[in-house]
Amino acid sequence: MTPSTGALRHFSRIKNGSTPASGEADYWGGDIKWATPEDLGRLSGDKISQTKRQVTEQAVEDTNLSILPVGAVLISTRAPIGHMAITEEPMAFNQGCRGIIPGDRVHGPFLYYLLKSRAPELNAMANGTTFVELSRDELAAVRVTFPPLETQRRIARFLNEKTAQIDGLIEKKRALLDRLAEKRQALITRAVTKGLNPAAPMKPSGIDWLGDIPAHWGLVPFKWRCQVQSGQVDPREAKFADMPLIAPDHIESGTGRLFEVTSAEEQGAISGKYFCPSGSVLYSKIRPALRKVALYDAECLCSADMYAIDPGDHFDRKYLFYFLLTDAFSSYAELESLRVAMPKVNREALGVFPLSVPSVFEQREIAAFCHEVDQEHRRVGDQVVSSINRLGEYRAALINAATTGQLEALL
Repeated sequence: MTPSTGALRHFSRIKNGSTPASGEADYWGGDIKWATPEDLGRLSGDKISQTKRQVTEQAVEDTNLSILPVGAVLISTRAPIGHMAITEEPMAFNQGCRGIIPGDRVHGPFLYYLLKSRAPELNAMANGTTFVELSRDELAAVRVTFPPLETQRRIARFLNEKTAQIDGLIEKKRALLDRLAEKRQALITRAVTKGLNPAAPMKPSGIDWLGDIPAHWGLVPFKWRCQVQSGQVDPREAKFADMPLIAPDHIESGTGRLFEVTSAEEQGAISGKYFCPSGSVLYSKIRPALRKVALYDAECLCSADMYAIDPGDHFDRKYLFYFLLTDAFSSYAELESLRVAMPKVNREALGVFPLSVPSVFEQREIAAFCHEVDQEHRRVGDQVVSSINRLGEYRAALINAATTGQLEALL
């Protein structure tokens, strides 16, 4: 038998999703799964059996919800477009998804892989002004080619096996990244809170989450050594508009690595910002569990969600940077953030934080050690990330080759 080519609508039925009225208590909390793009985006495999929310039989009857059978392909068609999975249970879904029920000439898992290989094309087809969306008609018009059913099954079995192997390798490498991050965090926390000399005499700090500190170190309130900038400036003023503007979203969690930073004018900033003198340490006061701290070597602005901290002449800025990344400080910050409605560390709580203070010379030694740890972590971590990316590219290429007839052994 020869392959069949045509619009997707000729090989399957395509269903729209919908949302029952949120105010109707009788519609929610039932036994029927109700999928959303968020549910699809959380998946690590190709099957979906659980959803964050469920609806009732009454919701299905009153609102005529579409119910997909087992073995259908569910795909997100509102940004982000292209998350998809095969249903393992009958389920409803919202308007951010489309459900595709394979016809008699289509093997569901093959259809899944075929659409997976076409995800970039589907994204390119999407349009909209309020939100980007791939309509039912656009999806139905996508031209597809299906080989004979037995060939589809053979290709799907092959891809199931190969993608499982690739996914297993990716999972191991992600676990390695986690272990590398844990090792980095432990080394930095120990160096900054205990020093570099394991034989140094220790003394109790009197603080549970800090524990013992070297006997020759001091312990003072944060505000005695560091000044937090106050008084906001207008980022639209000429002298500030061209300055880089740094917000929490520009900082990688836990590492202090800065993403691309643009000027206040380029970001369209209009609300008040803090001016940061050269040498400031920038700390995100919101959601402290994310550990967003950064160094910037020139004058800049930071958002109102951050503190611009001046460590003064007797405190090394790089040591302070690493201190704010430690488990000890983060434990304190997270605890303090729970005392207010919006998780954040206020100035008063930051000011009374007990800061362990070695000599400036020792601070610089510790900061240099932490920098070396950081550099090694980034070097190895970047290699692992590059390997993960290559595996992902190979996975995508393999799916594309198998579903478009490029692997002759499968035909």
